[in-house]
Amino acid sequence: MSDFFFGTDLFSEFDRLQRQMDSLFGAFPSSLRASRFGTFPPVNIGTTDDSIEIVAFAPGVNAAGLDVSIDKGLLTISGERKPSQPDLSDETRSYAQERFAGTFRRVVELPQNADPDKVQARYENGVLSITVGKRESSKPRAISVQ
Repeated sequence: MSDFFFGTDLFSEFDRLQRQMDSLFGAFPSSLRASRFGTFPPVNIGTTDDSIEIVAFAPGVNAAGLDVSIDKGLLTISGERKPSQPDLSDETRSYAQERFAGTFRRVVELPQNADPDKVQARYENGVLSITVGKRESSKPRAISVQ
C-alpha cells in the first residue's frame, strides 16, 4: 500500500502543469534559442565562424511569395501557404485538419555580430536556407606582437 494518495489522475495533473508552463513561457518572442510549439515555419539555427545559418521548413509555399527582411537585428520571414486539400464532395465534413494554411510571419532575433548587409536566401524543395554573414570586427584574428 502506498503512503501517497492522489485525489485525481496523476497524468491529468502533469497535463495541467504542462499547459500552465506553455502558457507562461509561450508569450516570449522567438529567438535563437527556442520557439513555441506549432510556430510556422519551424526553423533550425546554427552558426559557423563566418555566418549564422537559418533553415526554415516551409513546404507548400511559393518561393515568389516568401518575404525575408532584417530590421534592427530581427530577421523576419513572412508569406502565405495556400490550402491544398483534395476535392471533397459536399457531403464530406472535415473533423481534423493538421496542415497549416494561411499567412504567416516568423521573427528571429539575430546576435549582435550579424551583418545585415551580408544576407543570402535560397528556397528549394520546401526548405528556405538563409545565411547571414558576421561582422568582420567580431571574427577572431591574430595580433602580432612587436
